[in-house]
Amino acid sequence: MRTVTIVGASLAGLYAARELRAQGYDGRLVVVGDEPHPPYDRPPLSKDFLTGRADEDRLALTDAEETAGLDAEWLLGVRAQGLDTGARTVLLADGRTIPTDGLVIATGAQARRLPGALTLRTLDDARALRTRLTEGPQRVVVIGGGFIGAETAASCAALGHDVTVLEAAPLPLLPQLGPEMAAVCATLHRRGGVRLRTGTGVTGLRPTGSVTAVELADGHTLTADLVIAGIGAAPNTAWLAGSTLALGDGVLCDEGCVTASPQVVAVGDVARVGGVRAEHWTSATEQPRVAVANLLAGRTLVTSRPVPYFWSDQYGSRIQFAGRYQPGGTVRVTEGELSDEGPGDGGFLARYERDGTTVAVLAVDRPRPFTRARRALGRPLETATT
Repeated sequence: MRTVTIVGASLAGLYAARELRAQGYDGRLVVVGDEPHPPYDRPPLSKDFLTGRADEDRLALTDAEETAGLDAEWLLGVRAQGLDTGARTVLLADGRTIPTDGLVIATGAQARRLPGALTLRTLDDARALRTRLTEGPQRVVVIGGGFIGAETAASCAALGHDVTVLEAAPLPLLPQLGPEMAAVCATLHRRGGVRLRTGTGVTGLRPTGSVTAVELADGHTLTADLVIAGIGAAPNTAWLAGSTLALGDGVLCDEGCVTASPQVVAVGDVARVGGVRAEHWTSATEQPRVAVANLLAGRTLVTSRPVPYFWSDQYGSRIQFAGRYQPGGTVRVTEGELSDEGPGDGGFLARYERDGTTVAVLAVDRPRPFTRARRALGRPLETATT
C-alpha cells in the first residue's frame, strides 16, 4: 500500500496511526479530522475539564515528538464528505480528494441533539458548557441518566448548581447494569444532592424569557436556567451514504474490524464489529491493533472479542464494570458493604453469575479487587466441598 488514509482524528484514529507505524507500514499516511483540534481525550470533558480541575493541555493524547515520529499528514478542521470504494478515493467537504489504497474509518459518533438543550461530546461543547457554568448558581436539568448525563450532573453539583436528572427508564443505567445495581447508581445521585426523576420522558423544551420550561410526559413542567441533553450518540456514517459499505447503526464489520471491502476497516464508536457497536474507550484503543493487521494483510487474519469494559466517575466514586449483563442471572456482593443507602465507605464488588459462571463484575471504589475479578471472567465458579 502506498497510501493509507484514516478518517477520524480522535482516540481510535490516533491509535490506528500508531499501529500502522508499529506494524511496519512506511508509506504515506493521511489523517483527516473534522474538528480543528489535535487528538484529545474525551472522558475528562464531563469531569475534570468541566469542573476546572484540568485545562486543555491535560487533554492532549499526543505531543510534538510523537506527531513527528508518526510522519503523517494531518488534515484537521475538514470533514470527509464521501467515499468512492471503486476508485478508492475519499472526498473532502472542501472539494479535495484523497486517492488511497487503504482506509481506516474512525469517525466516531455524534451526540443526539434536542432543540434548546446543550450537549457534551466535543471539546467545543465542553468549552461552551464550562463558560455557562461559571455564570453563577443555576438550575440545571440534565436529560438522560446514562454515563454522560450522570457524570455531567455530578460535575454541575460539585460546582454548586441545583441539579435535576431526568431519566425515562425506571432506573438509570438499567440496560447496562440490571435492576439491582442500577438502583445503587440511583443512590449516588441522591447522596450527591441531585434530584433524580425516573419513569417519565421529556415532550419538549419551551423558552420562556431567560429560562426554559422542560415539559414532561407526565404533565409536569420544570423550570431551568440551563438544559443539558445526554440522550446517547449516533455513529457518524452519513458521509458513507452511497458507498458500497454496509451500514446499520455503524459500519458493519466482521470480528476483525474488516468491512465488505478488505481495503477498508473501521474502529471505535463508529464500528459495528461482529454485530456489536461499543462506545467505550477500551474499544477505541484495542480494535486498531487487529484492524491494522488485517488491513495490511488484505484479509481477516486475526479477530478480537474482548470482554466489554467501562468505567465512570460520579459523585466522587469510581464505577467499573466488565462483562455483559444478562437478565435472569443472579448478582452477589462478594466484597465490601452495600445497603439501601448505597455503597459503604470502602465501596463494594459485585459478581453477576449465570449457570455457574461469573459473566460480569461491578465495583464501586474497589479497583484492585475489580482488576482481579475482571481477569477471571468466564471461569467456572469454585464450589465448596465437604
